[in-house]
Amino acid sequence: MALARGYAATDASKPLAPFTFERREPNADDVAISIQYCGVCHSDIHTVRNEWKNAVYPIVPGHEIVGVVTAVGSDVTKFKVGDKVGVGCFVDSCVGCASRDLDNEQYMPGLVQTYNSVEADGKTATQGGYSDHIVVKEGYVLSIPDNLPLDATAPLLCAGITLYSPLRHWNAGPGKKVAILGMGGLGHMGVKIAHAMGAEVTVLSHSLSKKEDGLKLGADHYYATSDAETFTKLAGSFDLIICTVGVAIDWNAYLGLLKVDGSMVIVGAPEDAIPVHAFSLIPGRRSLSGSMIGSIKETQEMLDFCGKHDIVSEIETIGIQEINEAYERVLKSDVRYRFVIDMASLAA
Repeated sequence: MALARGYAATDASKPLAPFTFERREPNADDVAISIQYCGVCHSDIHTVRNEWKNAVYPIVPGHEIVGVVTAVGSDVTKFKVGDKVGVGCFVDSCVGCASRDLDNEQYMPGLVQTYNSVEADGKTATQGGYSDHIVVKEGYVLSIPDNLPLDATAPLLCAGITLYSPLRHWNAGPGKKVAILGMGGLGHMGVKIAHAMGAEVTVLSHSLSKKEDGLKLGADHYYATSDAETFTKLAGSFDLIICTVGVAIDWNAYLGLLKVDGSMVIVGAPEDAIPVHAFSLIPGRRSLSGSMIGSIKETQEMLDFCGKHDIVSEIETIGIQEINEAYERVLKSDVRYRFVIDMASLAA
């Protein structure tokens, strides 16, 4: 076992603090990674504060991990020491299941999350990227395109794939009108990716305070949802709406913005049940759907797509010592648009 240093939550009510723990030595199919940067996801906050009622402490959060390979097992063929790599939201899955679907493994039983989960041995807790290194099976390690900077690439491992997957699945592209609901850490990635796919992109945001950013990042149109006229003007306009917000909204009003056969896809996670009237769906043969992250195969496809189009996240880099303040700022939407931890700060 190798000693690792990081920051962990030990209780829902306590701030994250320095934490030392053990990582396994690489097995024959493992890759050891020195973590350079780790993005801060709202899921980290939900988990460490036990808002989803599934926290098992201590928890080292972080599933937007990028770094450099420091060692590989004897059976590893895809990576070598010095490679730039990433690790996303899960580090193992049910390889023994007859029903395993590599294109949809994020929805299959046996998924092992990067943190707050249990390794395949059924005993060892997984710990995430707010740490100095990690050991991961080769099949769950991702290649980072050479032209992408590591720090701004980190959020692609969750925010990027969370938006890329539904945009690809629902065929965003030329001739399609796509609305991104919410202009935050997820939403701004949706704008960039949908624009690169060739769709006509509209941002739907509570106010126009980020309009300049949205248009600069690739949106064709930007509307304030606090203005009732928006819902009248845009009724029946969109093939696809991606909802990135996690707060209560008037779901029926937004469904009314879809064309016939249009889909509204939820990637944000509101706490309360979603109230939808049947007649918001029936007359227009509309759909309300959900999407999680993406498979390892699709995540690599997303990274390659972002490399081709020079897409990275808009970030603010912080030291690990600033993580508790960063959490509070995320809750206030006081970041444009994603915090990334420089893990070299662990040595400070």
